[in-house]
Amino acid sequence: MFPRLLISSSKIMHNASVLRDICAQHDIRITGITKCFCGDPQIARCFIESGITMLGDSRVQNLQRMTELPAQKWLIRIPMISEATEAVQFADVSLHSESATIDAFDRAAAILGKKHKIILMADLGDIREGYVDYDRLVDVAKGIAAKKHVELYGIGTNLTCFSYVQPDSEKMAELVWLAKRIAPYCENEPIISGGNSATIQLMLDGKIPPEVQTLRLGEGILFGRERTGYTYLPNTFHDAFTLQAEIVECKEKPSIPWGRVGHNAKGVSPSFVDKGNRLKAICAVGKQDIDPDYLVPLDRGVQVLGASGDHLVLDITDSTQAYQVGGIIDFTLTYTSALRAFTSPYISKIII
Repeated sequence: MFPRLLISSSKIMHNASVLRDICAQHDIRITGITKCFCGDPQIARCFIESGITMLGDSRVQNLQRMTELPAQKWLIRIPMISEATEAVQFADVSLHSESATIDAFDRAAAILGKKHKIILMADLGDIREGYVDYDRLVDVAKGIAAKKHVELYGIGTNLTCFSYVQPDSEKMAELVWLAKRIAPYCENEPIISGGNSATIQLMLDGKIPPEVQTLRLGEGILFGRERTGYTYLPNTFHDAFTLQAEIVECKEKPSIPWGRVGHNAKGVSPSFVDKGNRLKAICAVGKQDIDPDYLVPLDRGVQVLGASGDHLVLDITDSTQAYQVGGIIDFTLTYTSALRAFTSPYISKIII
């Protein structure tokens, strides 16, 4: 069935091994983030077989899919109180920024007869999750130490995902300083989780303090890319995912519409360049399934013009291929488009 997503397990395993070795040279361990592929256990196993021993996901449902995998499981999205029981059941570690939620996790862990690990999140400027009042963070750490069924495991931060604030030496030093402040309330030396794939370049530049022991990496592994300069890492594959979409219409059409053009959902009128008549193809996939802005045709003669909910519109005039209705066009994906493709039930997933 088309559209379908081909996933190369060998390329993912190769990338995971490369990142594991690079991080090990800097005494950093990886929490392999599985949310891009919805926690598919067969793909997650590629991480484990490459030597990664911690897996993280933003959804409890995805962690549940990986129950049988021999790894420490992290819930990396700030959890909902309503999911406390399921989160404690399927995650060993979770990231927190609200004391009320920590209380709910303590109660859930008591009922389940477990002890759950808590990482407190510090907001270092990206204004997404985490405490900005660091004295309050320390007070919460002290409160966790008094509880019976949760333990303070460490501290973490997240950068670049909302405001695109970049990690730097000063922010990592601040995170280490906060770790030292909460250390008296940890049962062991606090884990310091220094961020995501945006922190890779800082690590490569030797600017991460030695106290930072872990990074949460998804895009870096799956696409071989760090997120500050969006550059690809040496000796990694960038094409572990290939989207194949079927052509449902192939016609020569004008390059500009005719009639009165209205506004899109954001109140913006689309603009067009008059290139005369062009050969265009429509593929049976759309914004419900992928993000067309992050879709790259393997055929360089194909141009993505845009998409509606169910239709991907392409200009194939410059291609040397003789595309016809029923033919297939291949695309590589970046992280955002792959995430949406995995989430869509209308795209078949084939692991090769």
